This record gives sequence, C-alpha cells and structure tokens, in this order.
Amino acid sequence: MPATIKKYEFKEGLPHEFEILDLETLFNFASDKLTAPHRTGFYHIIWFESGEADHLVDFNPVHVSANTILFLNKDIVHRFDPTGNFAGKMILFTDGFYCRNEQDAKFLKSSVLFNTILGTTQIHIEGKLIEVLNELVGLMNEEAEKGKDSRQSEIIQNFLHNFLLLAEREQNNQPANETAKGSDYDLVLLFKDLLEHGFLQRRLISDYAREMFVTEKRLNQATSKILGKTAKDVTDDRMVLEAKRLLSHTSKSVKEISYGLGFEEPTNFIKYFRKHNGLTPIEFREKYAIE
Repeated sequence: MPATIKKYEFKEGLPHEFEILDLETLFNFASDKLTAPHRTGFYHIIWFESGEADHLVDFNPVHVSANTILFLNKDIVHRFDPTGNFAGKMILFTDGFYCRNEQDAKFLKSSVLFNTILGTTQIHIEGKLIEVLNELVGLMNEEAEKGKDSRQSEIIQNFLHNFLLLAEREQNNQPANETAKGSDYDLVLLFKDLLEHGFLQRRLISDYAREMFVTEKRLNQATSKILGKTAKDVTDDRMVLEAKRLLSHTSKSVKEISYGLGFEEPTNFIKYFRKHNGLTPIEFREKYAIE
C-alpha cells in the first residue's frame, strides 16, 4: 500500500484552471494513477460515452454505462475501474476558475450535482440532451484552444455554467431528488460543509448547532428528514469514512490512525470502529486494502 492517499492539485502551466480530457488518451499514459485511489483538489465531470465500468467513490462502486455522467466533488477519494471498457471525456475545474462571485460559489455548494448528501450524482442522458451537452463541450474546447485574452475564462465559465444548469435540471426531474429542496435540505447542506472542515476538531453537535444559529433539536429534525439519521450519526459516519480511507489507502498503523483521529487510546478507536462498521480496523484493512 502507498504511505498516503495521493492528492493531486490542478496541473500547472495551463492558461486557466480548467481542462477537458479524452478518457482513452488519458488512460494511455496515466492508467496507473487513475486506477489507484487518489484525491483531487478540483471538480470532475466524467462523461462515459460508451462501455461499462464500476467507478469506486469512497468504497461505494458506482456502476456507469453508455452516456452516464458522474459529478465528483473535490477532495473525495476515488479510482477508475482497472477492468472497465469505456470511452468518453472528463471536464476538470477548480473553485478559483468557476467562482467569479458569491453567487457562483453558492451554486457549487448547494447544487445537487457536487454535494454528497444523497450519494454520488450520476445522470443518464439521451436524445436531444446529448446533442446540446456535446455542443457545449465543443464550445468550451474551441474557446480554450484560442489565445488567452481578458474574456476567455469568463466565456468558458459561462458555457460550463450552462452545462451544469442543464445537468442539474435533468437530475432534479428525477422523483428521488424531491428531498433536495427546502430549509431542511439547506440546513443539512450547511451542517455537512461545517463537518467536513471541522470533524477532527469538533465532536459535539451543540458546537455545530450554535455556529448554525439553530438548536440541536432543529438540526436533528433536519438530518432525520433528509438522511434518516441523527446529527450524531452523521458525524460518526464522517469519522468512520476517514478511518476507512486511512486504513485501506495508507500504511499507517492502527495506533497512528487512532491518535491522528483524536482518540486518546487505540483501544477506544478499535471499539468505536467495530461498533460502527462491524469489523475491527485490522479486519477492515485485510478486506479492503488495495495492493
């Protein structure tokens, strides 16, 4: 196993922190990196135009087939299927490229496309939508290949924004996403964002509720309605996910992981992990570690 989960930042030297890549071409020279667990500090839109594969996103295999588009948030751990037979394209971009104002930043945070509250977002497209999205990708590519000028990034961002709006509309038309609306959903979205940045430092639900200017009861009502879990369950899920990442994708000892996650004694971590996962850390590592 590698010593750490490899994290990639956006490639240096490009005119903008935006890139469109062909999957087949990319696999020809970087398949070893793509099929190993890795974390990226930027967003992915992966359009599988043909073939089938199981894309692994934080231990959850997401099955994709022809004309499936996956939307992956920054900082998740994922890997491409090494046995997959697929072709398509990938759009990569950063917050710095997309967020020209507060409204853009709010859109990325609140959009059902890139948050993981309801799981990894995937849409299956067909008919006219394929043509329209392909045209937008072509326009982005064409603009990106021109010489850089003062308006280029804004033009590309506008094409990208339209691509995301169309994809979000397609996703929101599905009945399963009726929960992704209203004040409860917004509250859970904020909670998950605060949790992502503070789960190692703050364990008490009261701390998060106070920062959100709501009561613990109100926060629990929101998480129960949207996720079917208490706020404490959600914090436990996030801690266990980080433990799983470290156990399966790094060579750190159980002792090192337990102290890194804030447990005073490794035995406390072992009991906690087994309670929430049904396996001891060693048993989980033996089952899921990727050679």
